[in-house]
Amino acid sequence: MATTTKVIDSDGSDHLKESPTPRYFGREKSRTRSDKAFSGSVVVAALSSLFILVAILFYLATSSWPALRKEGFSFITGSTWIGGLDDPSQQVFQIWPMLYGSFLNALLAIIFAVPISVLLAIFIVFIAPKKIARALTIVVDVLAAIPSGIIGIWGFLVFTPVAEGWARLIHQYLGSIPIFVNNQDQFTRSPFITAWVLGIMIVPIITVVAREVLAQTPQDLLDAARGLGGSLWGTVRMVALPHARGGIVGGVMLGLGRALGETVAIYFVLNLIFERVNYYRILDPEGGSVASMIIAKFGEATPEEIQALLGAGLVLFLLTLVVNLIANWIVARSARERLV
Repeated sequence: MATTTKVIDSDGSDHLKESPTPRYFGREKSRTRSDKAFSGSVVVAALSSLFILVAILFYLATSSWPALRKEGFSFITGSTWIGGLDDPSQQVFQIWPMLYGSFLNALLAIIFAVPISVLLAIFIVFIAPKKIARALTIVVDVLAAIPSGIIGIWGFLVFTPVAEGWARLIHQYLGSIPIFVNNQDQFTRSPFITAWVLGIMIVPIITVVAREVLAQTPQDLLDAARGLGGSLWGTVRMVALPHARGGIVGGVMLGLGRALGETVAIYFVLNLIFERVNYYRILDPEGGSVASMIIAKFGEATPEEIQALLGAGLVLFLLTLVVNLIANWIVARSARERLV
């Protein structure tokens, strides 16, 4: 079949011209089939991820159920861990010191990491020349990919001696404040040092998210603020940061989830105390971490103790899952608000 088009000549007259209809030789149908195949593969991948998540949750729940049923709610609230006995009835498994320690380490890490991350993101987006910003972006992305074991070894061998000096100075000048009390005259393997190592690990995560949301600030808003006489810092503080607030909070929550689930790095730099809770003395060489407790106990655990360790893993799994879901919800809501 041919198509008819109207053509106007140079003298102003017009006439109809027929042109052959282009042939696609089945490309349209093949494109449809490829689209369906691609959509199907994406759906399978998404369902596979969900299936793996549910399978892990099911395995942890069923494997740890005997220990959870025996201990009841005290599994989370108690502070006693007695394993390795021949009589299973005499064994007690309670994880409150480790669970509280995980929260304390993560909270301190967030306190250390958030100011550094946000300021670094502001520098990359609004202040640094393009070449320096590009180089810093690459460095941040590389830092985010460093394995936690490498950071843990670095923290133990290199960072701990430096941070020990900081801890001694803090205790010397601020020792009257309860959180900086240390009666053991040992300042290594403490929550203070652990939080710094965790903070270094999550700085790239928070920085990447903060950088992306700050870069999406509408240029006309920035220009308007500067045109009204606003300084660079005033423009960032009054325009860019409020616009990116939701995304930055989401990045902080992602960093919190990463810190809560960290295992190897904490194992290198923290002295684990299983039956005593260090509530606030961050310079004392004692603390807790659920993930690090699992790798510390698993090698020599009895069958009943393995069930309890899997229960601890279940608690940590649910905790990090909830934190990450909240983070994703905050980031998604922030993105919708920016589109309005």
